[in-house]
Amino acid sequence: MTTSAARRHRWLLHVDLDQFQVSVERLRSPELVGVPVIVGGNGDPTEARKVVTCASYEARDHGVRAGMPLRAAYRKLPDAVYLPLDMGAYDAASAEVMDVLRATGHPVEVWGWDEAYLGVGEPGAEVEPFDDAAIREFAETIRHDVLDRCGLTCCVGISDNKQRAKMATGFAKRPPGSSPDADDSPRVFLLDDRNWLELMGDKPTRELWSVGPKTSAKLAAKGIETVDDLIATPRDDLIATFGPHQGNWLYVLCRGKGDPTITAEPWLARSHSKSRTFATDLTEPDEMRAAAAELLRELLDQVVAEERLPFRVAVTVRTATFYTRTKSRKLPAPSLDHDELEAVVADLLTRFDVDRPVRLLGVRLDLVTEE
Repeated sequence: MTTSAARRHRWLLHVDLDQFQVSVERLRSPELVGVPVIVGGNGDPTEARKVVTCASYEARDHGVRAGMPLRAAYRKLPDAVYLPLDMGAYDAASAEVMDVLRATGHPVEVWGWDEAYLGVGEPGAEVEPFDDAAIREFAETIRHDVLDRCGLTCCVGISDNKQRAKMATGFAKRPPGSSPDADDSPRVFLLDDRNWLELMGDKPTRELWSVGPKTSAKLAAKGIETVDDLIATPRDDLIATFGPHQGNWLYVLCRGKGDPTITAEPWLARSHSKSRTFATDLTEPDEMRAAAAELLRELLDQVVAEERLPFRVAVTVRTATFYTRTKSRKLPAPSLDHDELEAVVADLLTRFDVDRPVRLLGVRLDLVTEE
């Protein structure tokens, strides 16, 4: 797989999807809207050594955060809906969003399921097609297109480099001067040299992108508490404390500078999946097999059209009580044989201990890649 060369751009937009895994689950199960939802591990909050991957805003209001042990989340919020990670569903939803971003015609650099950067305009161009108003309008168009086509909400941070654009996204989620629980976020925010010191100067150094707790504690030990303090610190002093690489980086970062380039790498999905929430819960094994077979046929049409090969099959079952489990099987060899794949799907269904009506079924095909 070849890699595109990095290119500089006048504007960099950081697109960040809201509570991504929870939002994908709510698309499949609308009844979860407004309900505290916690995604992580196998969906069992009593299981040891598993952590929260994503918490809905309703769960966050009770102190549940990503990275928290599931057991700790359960102690805080035992009545929340706990769901396991469904990698295939998140892969598919993320791919749809990235396709929307690429359809703008601007280069896209993907940073994960739920975030990406777009590069817009040429630096130093004599005629700038995107002034402040135009770039904000473009960002709003992106937000509406992602919502209309994918059903997902997002924020967009705008700046002239990646680091500052990501920090701008924080202001898009929470307006300057507002409380963390404010619900009047602008959703699009522009942060550059013109408002950098006003908005960031008195912030703790921890607010700078990539400055973690250890670095901020080390800075605080030197009497450097805020971004303004860091700006006032001589470069040589930072190098003496942190070494040439990190010392120079901190000197640049606190002044709002960073990486102004976009590397648009070719993208290839690692899996495709389809799921369906049924208007009437399924109770009979024959109904479940027929529904799963239909999902497989739709999925296989997509895979064949892309000239891809599946090497693993997975089936997801969600009951009426939102108990969700996924079982998978690696094929003896990659195959497009419908009968073989359908037999695997049918057999996987028999492996579930389902004693309640089924509200959702999903089928995933993991695909061969160069790796």
